[in-house]
Amino acid sequence: MTVKCRSLSIPGIRLIEPDIVRDDRGFFSETFVERALTECGISVHFVQENHAMSFVRGVVRGLHFQIPPHAQGKLVRVILGSILDVAVDIRFGSPTFGMHVSAVVSAENRLQLWIPPGFAHGLCTLEPNTEVLYKVTAYYASDYDHGLRWDDPELAIEWPVAAEDAILSPKDARLPRFCELAPYFQCEPAAVQQPSQVAQP
Repeated sequence: MTVKCRSLSIPGIRLIEPDIVRDDRGFFSETFVERALTECGISVHFVQENHAMSFVRGVVRGLHFQIPPHAQGKLVRVILGSILDVAVDIRFGSPTFGMHVSAVVSAENRLQLWIPPGFAHGLCTLEPNTEVLYKVTAYYASDYDHGLRWDDPELAIEWPVAAEDAILSPKDARLPRFCELAPYFQCEPAAVQQPSQVAQP
């Protein structure tokens, strides 16, 4: 497996494009090869894979994160439909604290988004019957499961759905605002660097 891997405007987040071999029968792609990710600077161990199905456009999931010692990194891809995938930096002391990146991930473009621990993750479906798969680096732990309100004005995320039209779970509709965030994550000194100048896709 070879992949194209590029940084987004917050260091540590990667947009990954695996090679795809196509012929008149269809296509073949190696969607996960550990050494290929390591070459992209992603050296992690995945312990669980999740599969989410959303029946309609405008389903919002997030913004979710697990806190230490069960913090999760996520590798997100879409096998049917498309999403706007969003990651918010929640590492206190980070030069990009409170900032976000987003990317369209779809069954058509076959992109994958790597979101390391220390970020809140959310998505919005862009079309009906969208299926999302994501690998995680820590098991689900309900006592460590936290989140932020998806449409908090302070985060200034440009979602592709109006607040009154978004479809959320009751749990996500009650998530706290960014100003209430506790310092669950501290930016490691080695990770403190200036944001890259790569524009959001």
